[in-house]
Parts: sequence; C-alpha cells; structure tokens
Amino acid sequence: MRLFQNANIPFVKIRRTAYVISVILILAGIAGLIINGLNWSIDFTGGMAATINLKPAKAGVPPLQIDKLRNLVTSNGFKDAEVQRYGEVEEAFFLIKVKGSQKEEVKEQLLDIIRDHLPEYVEGRDLENDVIIEINVVGQKAGAAMQSNAILAVLIALVLMVIYIWIRFEFTFGLMAIAALFHDVLIIVGIFALTGKEITIQIIAALLTIVGYSINDTIVIFDRIREDLKIYRKDPVPVVFNRSINRTLNRTIITAGTTLITSLSLYFFGGAVLHDFAFAISLGIIFGTYSSIFVASNLVIDTYQITHKEKKSIQHLTKKK
Repeated sequence: MRLFQNANIPFVKIRRTAYVISVILILAGIAGLIINGLNWSIDFTGGMAATINLKPAKAGVPPLQIDKLRNLVTSNGFKDAEVQRYGEVEEAFFLIKVKGSQKEEVKEQLLDIIRDHLPEYVEGRDLENDVIIEINVVGQKAGAAMQSNAILAVLIALVLMVIYIWIRFEFTFGLMAIAALFHDVLIIVGIFALTGKEITIQIIAALLTIVGYSINDTIVIFDRIREDLKIYRKDPVPVVFNRSINRTLNRTIITAGTTLITSLSLYFFGGAVLHDFAFAISLGIIFGTYSSIFVASNLVIDTYQITHKEKKSIQHLTKKK
C-alpha cells in the first residue's frame, strides 16, 4: 500500500506551528495536574479488595453480568470502585476494589448491596462465608511504594532509551527522542488529570507500551535520516530531514492507522474493564505518531542550529553503521 508515494509535505517548514500546538497541549495537561491532580487507583492509594462469589443460587438464573454488578456497586456508595471478573463466567468470581480503611464497614456495605439488589444470586447461602470469600487490605504505605515504583519504571525506560539511541545514532538524536516521549506521556497524563480518569496498574502498562511504540516509530525515521545524510551530503540538513520524514510517511501512517483501529475496537467493544486502557493506547498512538513526525526530528534540527555543532555531529553520525 502506498498512500504517500511522492509526498513532499513541508514538515520542517511548519515545525514552529507544530511546536505551538504541542506547547498548548502540554500547558493544558500541566494545568490539569495542578488543578485536579491524578486520580490514583487503590492499588496506589490504599483501600480494600474483596473477593466475592455470585454464582446463581437457583437453576435457570443467568450468570451475573459484570456491568450490572459494577453499576450497583458504584451507585450505592462506592463511586470509585473497580470491579473485575476472574476465572470462568460460570464460576462467577469477582474482585471488588474500593477506597476505605474500615474493613468491617466496607464488608457490611457490600453485603447490604448484594442482599438488597441480587437476591437471586445469594438466596439460601451464608453471605459472610459463601459469598464474600475474603477481604484484603491494601495499605497506604504499600500503595505509595507502588506509586513511586510506577513512576520510576517509566523514568528508567526513558533513560535506557536515551542510552540506546546515543549509541546507535548520536547524543542529540537520543535527547530529542526522549524529549518527544516526555511530550507524549505528559500530554496523555494531563488528559487523564483533566478528565478525572483513574490511574491504574493497567494505565501504567499502557504508558510503557506507548513509550515503546513511539520510540520505535521515531527510530525508523532517524534511521532513514542517517542513510539519507550519507547519500545527499551536499543538500542542506533541513532538506534531508524533510525528505526522510516524507519517505517514511507511508510506513508511519499505515502502521499507526492499523494499530489505532485495533485500540479503538477495544475502546468501543472491549467493555468497561478495557475502556481506559484502550483510551490511553489510542491517545498514545495519535500523539506518538505526531511527535515522531513533527517533534523529534525537528528538535534535532533546531538544536544543531542553536549549538552550531551541525557539521561535526553529522560527520559523526554518518560514520556509524
């Protein structure tokens, strides 16, 4: 498929417009972080995790749908509850995570919800022993440690990528690639802050996935730039960069487009459990592709112009295999 066979879009020429768009998005995200902060899940803040069994008490009663249970729990005192199913549908095991520090109080509230709204699933059963299997406490210290580890995981991934690109290309390329990744992560985290969506373990996994996806896209463009710099030595560097971005545009758009279709399918049809994860992945594909095309390479050009080290850096880059 060749959607952009002879593309000649002036990406370098319009880079300052792209910078303005990026700055606006980043400032909006920072404003969201300052005003609203991040809505960390109980995995990071502490709370209760209750394991319950809601297998139908009578024959002919259909298995409980997770959306029904989620709506009941969130509309009856546990607005920020996380509800997950595990095991086979017929086994009807659910994990309910709620914010709160009083174990017995949370247990009684859950029992009241189940007793009042789901009698067909608990009739004739011992609620405290057969329905609520166990309740575990997620301590605030453990949650804070997980929060720190999650942030550290993202930062370590970024640092290791700088080292890799520095070795493979040149330090300026590595630094600007990571600047583009910070751009992507900050915008997505800012959107989550503005919308009040919860930051869960799954969202941290999505952010790390986004980092890997975006850097791969950027490396493909950088690799073409390096090859074109060897071939078109007499052309101005901005011209070579722009030509390289256009030559990889077909691959970039097709890869991003097909991946985005998959993530949007998860968003619309994957159910509430995957909703926020797919939302983060979709945003990551959009902004990761945008930063690979408009931000990373253009920042390299501007850095060369500011530092006046263009000739030396290009010579060093073209000598590498």
